[in-house]
Amino acid sequence: MTLKDELEQALQTLKKNEQYRQIPTLAHDGRYVVYQGKRLLNIASNDYLGLGSDSSLQRAFFEQMDQLADTHYPKMSATSSRLLTGDDTQLQALEFEMQAWYQTAVCQEDVSNSPSSPSNLSRPKSVLVFNSGYHANIGILPALTALPIKTLVLADKLVHASIIDGLRLSQNKTVGYRRYRHNDYAHLALLIEQADDDIRRIIIVTESVFSMDGDRADLQQLVQIKAQDARIELYVDEAHAIGVLGVTGLGLAEETQTLGQIDYLVGTFGKAFASVGAYIMCDEIIKRWLVNHMRSLIFSTALPPINHAWTRFVLAKMPSLTPARTHLALLSTELSEAIALKYSTSAVSSAYTSPIVPYILGDNARTLTKAQQLQAAGFYALPIRPPTVPANSARIRLVMNAKLTYDDCKRLIQQL
Repeated sequence: MTLKDELEQALQTLKKNEQYRQIPTLAHDGRYVVYQGKRLLNIASNDYLGLGSDSSLQRAFFEQMDQLADTHYPKMSATSSRLLTGDDTQLQALEFEMQAWYQTAVCQEDVSNSPSSPSNLSRPKSVLVFNSGYHANIGILPALTALPIKTLVLADKLVHASIIDGLRLSQNKTVGYRRYRHNDYAHLALLIEQADDDIRRIIIVTESVFSMDGDRADLQQLVQIKAQDARIELYVDEAHAIGVLGVTGLGLAEETQTLGQIDYLVGTFGKAFASVGAYIMCDEIIKRWLVNHMRSLIFSTALPPINHAWTRFVLAKMPSLTPARTHLALLSTELSEAIALKYSTSAVSSAYTSPIVPYILGDNARTLTKAQQLQAAGFYALPIRPPTVPANSARIRLVMNAKLTYDDCKRLIQQL
């Protein structure tokens, strides 16, 4: 049997198990996508605030760009890595403005938590921007663990695949990792207690909002766990919370007033920001260390300056998008409550978690059939199957966005 034969056989096995993936051919039309000749309401993307489909916002951006002199118009390519000639005034300004956003929020947090104790004020954070969330998560952890110091990384069982790849790349003679049961902090505490005496660092890694289940980490409890052991550092990925949660949209850490206690605050621009790229908010010395040791930063061509200009344009509006975040929360709660009432025997909670509402069907074939039914009813909904999610938990990942209406939500609920 040739290599091609073996590949084809393995692909046929994926098809048999209803796990075969294909890139869909589609076109975008505002809130809709055109797929297989049908115009379907998009409830599958991570465009939580609907900015990616806001053509008026995009026109306003280009009008602002057109006011610039030709010599200041953002370039369409960086043409090299940041350490060569890929750095740019747009990127430098973005990092500065992200840092200012963080500092404003953390100062408000300090005032709320310690109004009469200036000594308890949080230290300022520096910001470093990357090409994507995947670049961030596969690069940060290996760089952080490059020193020959005995380190244990403890990650939530349901962290994103990019974090898992970063964990694997971090393993060496002095670094190991273990996974604690999802949001099970008693299990996490047990793993900390079982850590060898020669472990000098323990890095706890979690998402703030989990990408497939849409539930939240308890950041306040994690901060309490950190306070009990000086070896502990917190790494929080806010990919699905940035822009969505918090008074100004800075994420779950802002909402829970834990910004100042998180060592590595990571997020992306490719979701609620409707842009591209990622970032880390960390101590200045950590930023300098990453610049020297983070391979996915050092050896990647930087993003085009025009992309950073768009991110800055969106960032300037982010604190004022509270009405959109409120509307999004109401839609998401209505949908999650409807699913819970229909399929759960436990008490239904009205607490808002995130715009990600998993409609778990379990069986792969059943999930595919339901996705096709929803598409026939006018909704672009996609099946999520193992290995993206655990076995027997195949689901439709329903995603609300702020451009949807209450009528849209009600029509969707009728089809479930």
